[in-house]
Amino acid sequence: MSNKQLDPYTAKAENDNLTPQEKIEGLHSIVKNVKTGMLTTRSASGQLHARAMAPAGPVHPDQVNLVFIANRASAKFDEIENDSHVNVAFYDESTTNWASYAGIAKISQDKGKIAKHWSSATAAWFGDLGDGVHKGDQNDPRIAVIEVIPVEIRYWIATKGKIGQAVDVAVGAVTGKTAAPGELRTITSAEIQLVQGLTSK
Repeated sequence: MSNKQLDPYTAKAENDNLTPQEKIEGLHSIVKNVKTGMLTTRSASGQLHARAMAPAGPVHPDQVNLVFIANRASAKFDEIENDSHVNVAFYDESTTNWASYAGIAKISQDKGKIAKHWSSATAAWFGDLGDGVHKGDQNDPRIAVIEVIPVEIRYWIATKGKIGQAVDVAVGAVTGKTAAPGELRTITSAEIQLVQGLTSK
């Protein structure tokens, strides 16, 4: 059971005084800098499997969904069809910023969506099988879109550089005061629904 009185770090680091747009801007700065996230799915036997994947975008400033181009023949699609609840996490070693998306994954082979998010570099992950069908282009029947629609997004963003973070931790160790050289931010389900409603108009 969570208890903020017994978790002073979280209580000190949380910042709930930002607008949804300000939170999204901070989130995008992490995703764009890291570029690759870890998509975690659950197998039918309950095991959690994670793999590195690079999202396409974000393509507009209000975007909260993550979109991945992937091979429909891979095991992750079986796992998503078994349980669509997924997590995508990003970590920036240079700043210690991180982001975690908890959401629902939807699979699509809509040609319009594929074309919107396709890039020439994506073809390298599929290859031309030489059968005239599986060419590794955007018309390849293996190509599919995984869209992660978040239920909640949490992230931590540093407010101090590495030296400042080290000083903050050192001072906390000496004085007994809680170190918090950054901010914990949550984009709630209600905020996500609000943003999605505005962007769909």
